[in-house]
Amino acid sequence: MKEAIDSDQNNGVVVPKGLLVAVGGNEDKEHDLYVLRKIVSLVKARIVNIEIITTASEIPGEMEKMYRRSFNRTGNTSVRFMHIKTREQAEEKQYIQRIKKCHVVFFTGGDQLRISSILGGTLFLDAIINKYYTEECIVAGTSAGAAAMSQTMIFGGESAEALLKGSVNVTAGMGLVQNVIIDSHFIKRGRFSRLMELITSSPGHVGIGLGEDTGIIIRKGYLIEATGNGLVVIFDGKRIKYSNISSIETGEAISVENMHVHVLVNGYGYDILNRTFLNPLKLEKLLNA
Repeated sequence: MKEAIDSDQNNGVVVPKGLLVAVGGNEDKEHDLYVLRKIVSLVKARIVNIEIITTASEIPGEMEKMYRRSFNRTGNTSVRFMHIKTREQAEEKQYIQRIKKCHVVFFTGGDQLRISSILGGTLFLDAIINKYYTEECIVAGTSAGAAAMSQTMIFGGESAEALLKGSVNVTAGMGLVQNVIIDSHFIKRGRFSRLMELITSSPGHVGIGLGEDTGIIIRKGYLIEATGNGLVVIFDGKRIKYSNISSIETGEAISVENMHVHVLVNGYGYDILNRTFLNPLKLEKLLNA
């Protein structure tokens, strides 16, 4: 894998050949299916082969019924499911071979700690990472499946009413995208405080809050395009002038100056590397460059 990735470096930045699609959860599965149709439309194939991984969920059977019905309505798709529940299963060659042959890898919602603890460090996850960097493919995830995509993964802590030090938990995610932290169900569950806390303590990262029935497409590892019917909120801490986070005790309120916040809707974008907001014209220009 290292040789394949190294050969794709551009000015020191690793450029994956695949696309990431992170969805904020509760995407429409009954009516317009906008986000799911968008995922399928990104694949240039007569029949789109989709492998759906239900590791995060405690109700994989229900997930299978729901997503099989929905993806079958999106067009010419072949949908299969991987109900991987143990690390031993994640080492089985049959699953790795199926990953190599599909066009879309899709992680369902549930508990992102199940994804990181069951799949982390396995041959199965290595195969997905290698595919993402070396092939034109789609790696998508919704809710927990979206939160688990980044190198640093959020997995708990609400702090909906106050910005409190130490109220949010993080661990290692799948590492498909660097220097970002992704949060899902962002608007409906009022998760502004917990993502702002993390970016205040780690301003080198970009915080991405995904609304429900809304997602982002990440191209080249750093160009974001919002898609869907809701909002994407971006927290950029690079220009923070002051915060008290290093001088207060756990549980105390955080003060921060000059946190930059952007809001994206369908068709708008953001450049993670250069920390810039992109209107549709600027985004299209960069995508076609």
